[in-house]
Amino acid sequence: MRIRIAGVTVAATSLLISGCSGPFSTLDPAGPAARSVLPLTWTMVSVALAIFFGLILLWLYAIRRNRQDLSDEDAQRLQNKWIIGGGIVLPTVALALLLLFGAPVGHKMLPLPLDEGEAMRVDVKAYQWFWRISYPDTSIQLVDEIHIPINTPIDFHITSQDVIHSFWLPRLGGKIDAIPGHTNVLRLEADEAGEYRGLCTEYCGQGHTIMQFKVIAHSAEDFEQWLQKEGGQNND
Repeated sequence: MRIRIAGVTVAATSLLISGCSGPFSTLDPAGPAARSVLPLTWTMVSVALAIFFGLILLWLYAIRRNRQDLSDEDAQRLQNKWIIGGGIVLPTVALALLLLFGAPVGHKMLPLPLDEGEAMRVDVKAYQWFWRISYPDTSIQLVDEIHIPINTPIDFHITSQDVIHSFWLPRLGGKIDAIPGHTNVLRLEADEAGEYRGLCTEYCGQGHTIMQFKVIAHSAEDFEQWLQKEGGQNND
């Protein structure tokens, strides 16, 4: 029995650890936006676990305690306290704290004016079931592939041709909806050169599961070379 429990524990631990990395892991941030989200994620998980185990303890206490020493009035008064505390006060405080700490994190992904320079723009249009990428002032158009320079704020201007999709790059930051007839802007940035995976996280039909894309982050020099080469090929 002990061997079986130990085996299950090891397997569960290995599964949890394996989820901390990989192309779609939010626990392996590679940009300032994703890095700012990570502490909020751990805080939410920790608070949720504390509330969960607290409820378990309260449940155990409730089924074991002797209610014979309580009058009907006392029982009703105690019940009202739990309803007010657990049903009103606790959710209100939790949501207020989430808004207090979550709003600054989301604020960093808004296309606000920079202290120096300007963000680079990349246009993204979602279709069933692929992503069309274009770079303003160039003839470059790509499908399911985005090239960006590192250490550069990128404003993704995202819309949709047909139904609502959702654009998400887990290792670089938050996600945002792609809505027909409307353009949403999401600011992200990559710290390191490499390949990052993205996907649609809004069910959009039969091909939803294959609606993925990749972002290739280059050094500034390599990106300029790619831009000139790709632009030249598209002009030919």
